[in-house]
Amino acid sequence: MSKQATAWECIEMIRQKNRPTAADYIPMIFEDFVELHGDRCYGDDAAILGGIAKFDRRPVTVIAHLKGRNLEENKKSNFAMPHPEGYRKALRLMKQAEKFGRPVICLVDTPGAFCGIQAEERGQHEAIAKNLMEMMQLKVPVISIVLGEGGSGGALALAVCDHLAMMQNAVYSVISPRGFASILWKDASREKEAANLIRITAKDLVELGVCDGVIAEPPGGAHKNPQLAAEAIGNYLGQILPKLIAKPIDKLLQTRYIKFRKIGVFQE
Repeated sequence: MSKQATAWECIEMIRQKNRPTAADYIPMIFEDFVELHGDRCYGDDAAILGGIAKFDRRPVTVIAHLKGRNLEENKKSNFAMPHPEGYRKALRLMKQAEKFGRPVICLVDTPGAFCGIQAEERGQHEAIAKNLMEMMQLKVPVISIVLGEGGSGGALALAVCDHLAMMQNAVYSVISPRGFASILWKDASREKEAANLIRITAKDLVELGVCDGVIAEPPGGAHKNPQLAAEAIGNYLGQILPKLIAKPIDKLLQTRYIKFRKIGVFQE
């Protein structure tokens, strides 16, 4: 693994226009992916990509935040900021996976949930909260991987899991550095200073007990060699998934519960 970048360097890396998205990774990591649409309540949300695939010849459910590769794709996927129907679609696929005993693999990459009026009218808060509750009790293994941005509750709604991994240059936080600087210092221009203060990198989050593992990126970042980055993700999943599948369900759920209860515990 190459030298860990600073938080600000990570942010600059994940903002690279050609950084791989879930749409790039899925065909390189999984086989026979079949996309499934809709939440069966309101409609479909292009910010969430989900479906059934095979990994190492085993059926799995894959759910991902979807960023675009260009402006048109980003407009279609709302810049990977889901509406409530996106989270409800994700939950529908998770419950389907539970019914058929398929592990769930989530690829997280979002600046956060969409906070527009229509999203709030349709119950954004309820959709996210329900995902958190249901994922904690889901009776199949759940692995989440932060590909780039992991923004607040919008990311956590796909990240209540048995094992959380982050790409080497990914970030995961309750608030963006710009938001932090705006609130604390009333000066958004200090986002670089904030980024290096609030401990949002993969290395930071492993030390804090939030992240369970770091997936190495090619030198210069995943955008330099997407195929190599995809192979690293595939190899990582190949190591972790069999261990989780081998666990009895009651032990899996207990370990998941303890994992999240321990987050935030500290000693002065």
